[in-house]
Amino acid sequence: MRDVNVEVDVEVQRWRRPTRKVMSIKITSVTSRIMDKKEIMDICNNVVSISPYIRFVGVIDDHGRLMGYRRREDLAPLLDEKDTKYQFSHIAIKTDLESFFDENLGEIEFVWEERKKVQIISFAINKSRVWMSIDKMVIRTEMLRIIDACLPIVRAFS
Repeated sequence: MRDVNVEVDVEVQRWRRPTRKVMSIKITSVTSRIMDKKEIMDICNNVVSISPYIRFVGVIDDHGRLMGYRRREDLAPLLDEKDTKYQFSHIAIKTDLESFFDENLGEIEFVWEERKKVQIISFAINKSRVWMSIDKMVIRTEMLRIIDACLPIVRAFS
């Protein structure tokens, strides 16, 4: 927890004579736990070991930076370095926009995206995302097995 002291300048109306007061307010906020490099790599290693169909696993922070990753060695990446940065920036922006609906709809646990060449799943860990790409031809029951196996891993760090 972190305490923040804020001074607020308020105009108070008393007995028909406006008075200015400075009030001190203490705000207590809960900050997200920051993961260290070892925890990030533990997440990547645990997730990639779930299925041989997982192509890539990365942890992306709230600014779109790749904090750690594991890639299946026998495959070439589908995105070049520039497009990868754009993809991760897009994830950070989308994560921020989606947070506006958390109060009414609840926080996102995971998103499953199907594309022509690959399937993508991303899991929320506070403001970060565990983002993974999976071979396109994987059957849905295997996708569900991957999701079910990943949920306890990411929840342990949320």
